[in-house]
Amino acid sequence: MGSNPEAPTPASAPTPAPDGTPAGLPVPTTGAGREALAAILARPDRAVIALDFDGTLADIVPDPEQARAHPGAVPALAALAPKVASVAVITGRPAGVAVRHGGFAGVPGLDHLVVLGHYGAERWDAVTGTVHAPAPHPGIAAVRAELPGVLDRSGSWHGTWTEEKGRAIAVHTRRATDPQSAFEALRGPLGELAARHGLVVEPGRLVLELRPPGVDKGVALTAYLRETGARSVLFAGDDLGDLAAYAAVEKLRADGPDAVPGLLICSGSAEVTELSDRADLRLDGPEGVVAFLARLAETIGTTGNLQDTP
Repeated sequence: MGSNPEAPTPASAPTPAPDGTPAGLPVPTTGAGREALAAILARPDRAVIALDFDGTLADIVPDPEQARAHPGAVPALAALAPKVASVAVITGRPAGVAVRHGGFAGVPGLDHLVVLGHYGAERWDAVTGTVHAPAPHPGIAAVRAELPGVLDRSGSWHGTWTEEKGRAIAVHTRRATDPQSAFEALRGPLGELAARHGLVVEPGRLVLELRPPGVDKGVALTAYLRETGARSVLFAGDDLGDLAAYAAVEKLRADGPDAVPGLLICSGSAEVTELSDRADLRLDGPEGVVAFLARLAETIGTTGNLQDTP
């Protein structure tokens, strides 16, 4: 993937803002990013703030079941959500798991929050507190039955860990003696297994997820923006699964007279450079993302905006 000539540098600390952007808010290093931030600040009531969960709102940990949202995430989102059209968490996790690990349920101020789980196949709305989802893909059960044998025959099973996700199955190699070698060794066998049962493999940060085709974060984000009638969007992610959302935002902001300004944020990681090469702004992991969201909420509340205009 080619490098962005305007590739951003880490911006976890507030920097002086040029061109009238409120001081204390990190400044995107691309023109498209600065335009999008200006649009969000001018009409926050028409803006959707979309966020990945793991690696963006929560630190990456060896055991995904132990991942929890950054302590400042819920307060920042609760301050921001009432001031924008909506906040959407778009994750590969089941929606209910993301809600539980994020601590999103029953929080005052989060009425405008939705969680799109399994890349948009599931949806949890804070207003109703319920999850809506279609029936599981039949290939998941078949893969679940065959996976132990595939891992054993590959010779890379030692140190790998399988995560049951209901509508998907993920194989993690982070605990292996050589995590990257185990990851590469499993790509072929798991790709063949997925294809036999009508599934696809989604690679991530030392994880290979087998899931149904036809759903990704780009599809989910585009549909949600259409549903809400958003006129600007911010998307923050950290992993390869977030590239589809990046592509969706890039397409929306290049759509001629119907363009929707979009700000792409990378929750910085040395493990994944593909996002940082295309991002308008890179922040230092969940801590940096949460600080940015909190500052954005403060800025919207203090600079004035055009919410009352038609």
